[in-house]
Amino acid sequence: MSFLKDFKEFAVKGNVVDLAVGIIIGAAFGKIVTSAVADVIMPPIGLLIGGVDFSDLVITLKAAEGATPAVVISIGKFLQTIIDFTIIAFAIFMLIKVINKVKAKEPPAVVTPPTELLLTEIRDLLRDKK
Repeated sequence: MSFLKDFKEFAVKGNVVDLAVGIIIGAAFGKIVTSAVADVIMPPIGLLIGGVDFSDLVITLKAAEGATPAVVISIGKFLQTIIDFTIIAFAIFMLIKVINKVKAKEPPAVVTPPTELLLTEIRDLLRDKK
């Protein structure tokens, strides 16, 4: 029973739940960025460099023969993935910058003198009052 209890405590801790939410939101954000790159960014770039459709940009290593498909290196898909990664990395970078700015700066720690010094000062004050 203690194993299940330990697992339950671990699973419902804030950090684990936050991580799960972050992964789900990150996956959704990744899909949005992939769509933005493939459907919004790459078509104008392809048009600017001569009407190239990046999704069809491949290097054929071996042509198709009968039922055997061609062996290709999909450079266009690779470029889209690089752009996806760059946009996601930049967005995460900006998010972390904002979080660090918003995060309250911790006040400097108050240095307390040792107890012996305080007692000495109290003794001296009491002696001066006499």
